[in-house]
Amino acid sequence: MRVAIEAHHISKQFFLGERNQRTFFEDVWSRTVNRAQRLLQPGQSRPVEHTRPGFWALRDVSFQLHQGETLAIIGENGAGKSTLLKILSRITQPTMGNARVFGRLASLLEVGAGFHPEFSGRDNIYLNGTMLGFSKREIRQKFDEIVDFSGLEQFIDVPVKNYSSGMYIRLAFSVAANLNPEIVVLDEVIAVGDAAFKKKCFERIESIFNQGHTVILVNHEMAHLRRMSQLCLWLRNGQVEMFGPTNEVVSHYEREMDEAVTDSRQPAQLAETA
Repeated sequence: MRVAIEAHHISKQFFLGERNQRTFFEDVWSRTVNRAQRLLQPGQSRPVEHTRPGFWALRDVSFQLHQGETLAIIGENGAGKSTLLKILSRITQPTMGNARVFGRLASLLEVGAGFHPEFSGRDNIYLNGTMLGFSKREIRQKFDEIVDFSGLEQFIDVPVKNYSSGMYIRLAFSVAANLNPEIVVLDEVIAVGDAAFKKKCFERIESIFNQGHTVILVNHEMAHLRRMSQLCLWLRNGQVEMFGPTNEVVSHYEREMDEAVTDSRQPAQLAETA
């Protein structure tokens, strides 16, 4: 089976006071400055050290995903899930290690990401589709299907700055899911939609999986993850705690979360009985 994604020893460091994500261009600028300093000061070839305290959002994360497999990523808030998705989507670069993606990838990580607020929904479908690597002809062929899935027919020519967050998600998910990319990456943004649209989204994800495409998703609904994913990656403090079949990993995760909740309640119960 063909490999879809390979992650090799990915680590990502941030520095306090720095913006949440260093973009690709910031990484290029940093490397350019370091090279210039080495040329101007050949005796001092080391890059400039950061004096601000830093922390590692990810440390030595490695895994492999094959075509047609669905991977769920779980972990507590701050475990590094979204950072990993942004690295896989080429939104930011890892500090160390590398990720290789084989195939056309569509990602839906933030509400309205990739949309221009002044453009209409119609224009943003073409803009977003082009950013995902599709031709105008391919987008035109799928246009009616995208609009129908989103349920935004009467608002499609309205500037998206007037959309609610739920409408943003409807349109963004419709573009990402209906252009049939080889790989789809989804963060927790689906939680913004209403119950009916969530059900529609999960059915569409299952359809993408059944068509042999690769899906990576982050969601806190363990029942959905059990049903929709074959593999699960559990991150804890930026490191891989467990990787394997979803039922096995999720069972360990839920057991540990239940134990943590029980342990946190014991001091309060002892105080009440004292």
